[in-house]
Amino acid sequence: MLGLGGESTASGGGAIKDATTQSFMTDVIEESKNQPVLVDFWAPWCGPCKQLTPVLEKAVKAAKGKVKLVKMDIDKNPEIPGQMGIQSIPAVIAFSNGQPVDGFMGALPESQVMTFLERLTKGKIGDEDADLLLAAEEALADGSPAEAADLYAQILAKDSGNVVALAGLARCYVATGNIEQAEKTLAIVPEAKQNDAAVTAARAALDLAVQAKSVGPIDDLQKKVAADPLDHQARFDLAAALNAAGKRDEATDHLLAIVKRDRKWNEDGARKQLVQFFEAWGATDPATLEGRKKLSSILFS
Repeated sequence: MLGLGGESTASGGGAIKDATTQSFMTDVIEESKNQPVLVDFWAPWCGPCKQLTPVLEKAVKAAKGKVKLVKMDIDKNPEIPGQMGIQSIPAVIAFSNGQPVDGFMGALPESQVMTFLERLTKGKIGDEDADLLLAAEEALADGSPAEAADLYAQILAKDSGNVVALAGLARCYVATGNIEQAEKTLAIVPEAKQNDAAVTAARAALDLAVQAKSVGPIDDLQKKVAADPLDHQARFDLAAALNAAGKRDEATDHLLAIVKRDRKWNEDGARKQLVQFFEAWGATDPATLEGRKKLSSILFS
């Protein structure tokens, strides 16, 4: 295959290859029925992509056949990332049994990429902090922010600069309605780490929580939408309120209804809001994966 600079990188015993829109079904969907396949969405002009590429390739080679890596240049092949709602790169989406099952955004360090692969291949992580991070993420996803906050605090007690733990702790504060403390926690993140994927996700969650406080009660908004299904602003506000209440699927459906009826409304505001939802929820969240599928079916049907 050709690397980012055009040099040949065909190595790894066939574990690493380029893909096109035409080969995606064979290289990714069908191949993922044999073992997990990572799809690395990148572009030649993307600096962070160049940082992530050698890390991904090293990790995949170390997996010794347990996972494959497929690289897709979004400039040459825009259809697939467009259908999946990929808005920023690098973006890595894992496929298994023909379906997207996990993923991450941004140029993660090698340790986090290895942790991701261990989780994907159901291996033993071994690293205590990585185990704590996984447990914290699971607790937060299960609606137990207090438990998650305690786990993040254990990590920060040993490493006060752990950006993933700081971002996770901020999300815990958002989940409990403590907006001010969430803002203070994110303010601790060093300037150089402000664009870390975990930090941007936490910031998106914080922004959405602030937005939800201004839209009014869910019942009132539902009555407005019922009275006038074409009141896109009421439906948009209802989606924000539902998301704040943890009703992600319902929030997604309301924004998709706006996109379907009037894509240009509020300068494509409904789709942009949905993308912010995906960023806040994380690439691995079932609501994100399902939302991307539904969005793609509308945009590319």
